[in-house]
Amino acid sequence: MRPAADRPPPTLKRLGQHFLSDKRVLAQIADAADIRMAETVVEIGPGRGALTDLFAERATRLVAVELDRALAARLRERYADRPHVTIVESDVLAVDLASLAADTPSWCLIGNVPYYITTPILFHALRRPRPRCAVFLVQREVAERAAAAPGDDGYGALSVNLQVLAVPSLHGIVKPGAFNPPPKVDSAILRVEPLAVPLVTPDEEDGFSRFVVAAFGQRRKQLRRVLRGVRGLDAEAAEAVCARIGVAPEARPETLAPTTFVALYRALP
Repeated sequence: MRPAADRPPPTLKRLGQHFLSDKRVLAQIADAADIRMAETVVEIGPGRGALTDLFAERATRLVAVELDRALAARLRERYADRPHVTIVESDVLAVDLASLAADTPSWCLIGNVPYYITTPILFHALRRPRPRCAVFLVQREVAERAAAAPGDDGYGALSVNLQVLAVPSLHGIVKPGAFNPPPKVDSAILRVEPLAVPLVTPDEEDGFSRFVVAAFGQRRKQLRRVLRGVRGLDAEAAEAVCARIGVAPEARPETLAPTTFVALYRALP
């Protein structure tokens, strides 16, 4: 048995901790990030430091944000002699991520993301100014929904609201055995590359997001009925909006591309 001082802190279920240990998967995440010269890497949830060790060797500067106080303390001790590595003890959703990389021309975001706050972290990561790219290890279902195309089973509000800001892509499926303790479901490596010119403007983002969520709340209904329910349009006005952008009023939200959603939002009275 290892001495108590050498043992890692206990796993905290309330934080959704599943520590990645598979070296092959670690390398896949690093390759997907494709770190560049003079770039800062911001890591979400370093945990026991498996990814941190890897990026500490590849990155010019590494900032890791860890909520677990005991793990943060161990990481600060572990990298005490590595001045280019900084450990920040905080809730990631309370941190201005871009500010952690403000002194470098480009930054990349990585992390093994807790399942229970995956979606909030995805959109927190896409606040302006955005990273060059973000690579997350997330629940497989979420990754597939993020990258889903119109008409796919998983296509929904998450797909549209993410794809108007970035290009999501899957870079590998990860089985539970790659973690300690193992989760009950498969995970996936999700790369999110922000668009140079997003499909919606900063002023439109919040209103557009609410509109898309409301529309997918009626995903099985025809568009003419969706617009009546979401925006209170009468049948004639709803059909006029559809005609204005060249979409059939019988179409359903789950069949509309992100670009069509943007056109629809802008055509609303």
